[in-house]
Amino acid sequence: MMKYRLLMMGTVILVILSACGSPIQENMSRDVHALSAVNQEGEQVQLPSDLEGSYWIVDFIFTNCETVCPPMTGNMARLQQLLKQEKLSIPLMSFTVDPENDSPSKLKEFSEPYQPDYDQWSFLTGYTFKEIKEFSIKSFQSPLKQLEDTDQFAHGTSFYLINPEGEVIKSYSGTKADSMNKIIEDIKALKE
Repeated sequence: MMKYRLLMMGTVILVILSACGSPIQENMSRDVHALSAVNQEGEQVQLPSDLEGSYWIVDFIFTNCETVCPPMTGNMARLQQLLKQEKLSIPLMSFTVDPENDSPSKLKEFSEPYQPDYDQWSFLTGYTFKEIKEFSIKSFQSPLKQLEDTDQFAHGTSFYLINPEGEVIKSYSGTKADSMNKIIEDIKALKE
């Protein structure tokens, strides 16, 4: 019983200490693993090294998605507008989970209705399904799998905030519009 109490006290102290260093309530602590990709213009992107020193936001989508991807992409478009209103220059990265089907031109066609500013928001492909699956799981603790006998994928619906050191520090619901306001609030707190 005494060992259990000491263990619990140690755990509580660690939680308190880890929360002291950040102005936001973080719910993740993972390093972003390296991934080579191309954006909607066919330009090479090396992550996380290309974004070192910046906060950035990530999500996972695919162009043939029949469920969550259109509302998630709509929310990312809303987030981009809120960032512009607040004059916050935060890169946004939407990774396809269907790289065999989603070419740069297909991603660009998919994204156009959302009126993205491609200087801030990149749609990424150019890797294998195995690579994006490992990247999703290892960096974001987000499982990914292709559904049998269909062109659909089961993937996470979160938006992830990455810090300037390349660590995932928080996840948010990508399907709830009010999460975009929380992301803005957190970024402003971090940049103060």
